[in-house]
Amino acid sequence: MMNQLVAERYRLEHPLGRGGMATVRRARDEVLDRAVAVKLMAEGALHDASAVERFRHEGNTVAGLGQANIVTVFDAGVDGHLPFLVMELIEGADLGALTARGRLRVEYAVAVADQVCAALETAHRAGVVHCDLKPANLVMSPDGTVKVVDFGIARTAATARRAHGRRHRGWHQRLHGARAGDRRPGGRPRRLR
Repeated sequence: MMNQLVAERYRLEHPLGRGGMATVRRARDEVLDRAVAVKLMAEGALHDASAVERFRHEGNTVAGLGQANIVTVFDAGVDGHLPFLVMELIEGADLGALTARGRLRVEYAVAVADQVCAALETAHRAGVVHCDLKPANLVMSPDGTVKVVDFGIARTAATARRAHGRRHRGWHQRLHGARAGDRRPGGRPRRLR
């Protein structure tokens, strides 16, 4: 797939990342002569209509957000039978890779959190919930800008609230080491020993 041309414009280079639904590759926009990231839907996911719809939805969702801490989508389409998204190329490590090297300085961690909160505020005001916020989806550019990436399973706020109520009932109790319904007087969960 190296050196393949997507949409008669984006020359694919080396892979940047791979997930269950897609692969992201560095590419060259031959029209604007710039480096970009191209996200290509995995061949194996093409038979799943809901996966194809989520992929299309990701491009539309992110393109409408336009915030400095959210990856920018430049283009989207289908090349042959393969859906693709073209995004800004972020040259940097994700937060997971950075924390694997050791603890972050407090000042740095606060600056990262501030930028992530700014991105989420923009998304939430637009009615979008990321649903997959994790260190691997926070990319640090060399200039210190944090970019939230991979809105592949993002939902509208209303859809996320309905799903949260069905699938995650009791998450707070599990997080804090108590069973749902195992509460002290006053409503606080008891810790299990």
